[in-house]
Amino acid sequence: MNRGTVYGGAPPRLHPHNVRERQFSTVGFRRRGLDPHEVRRFLHRVALELATLQQDVARLNDENIRIKRALRDWQSAQTQRRMS
Repeated sequence: MNRGTVYGGAPPRLHPHNVRERQFSTVGFRRRGLDPHEVRRFLHRVALELATLQQDVARLNDENIRIKRALRDWQSAQTQRRMS
């Protein structure tokens, strides 16, 4: 299992196939099911990835609004310049 990158960096980004194909170890000796610690670590990683993606989307939406506003201002200035 990849627990991170060299030098303690963040683990590589999750992709949908990582989630779809993820398999967890089974717990043995008088217990059945999945290893709860392994599942918890993976869910934590998914949550962090989703939080990062949501921040990226919010930042890109803000940038998109800023660019549209700048374009609209530029178009208005060009229109006024032509009419003068």
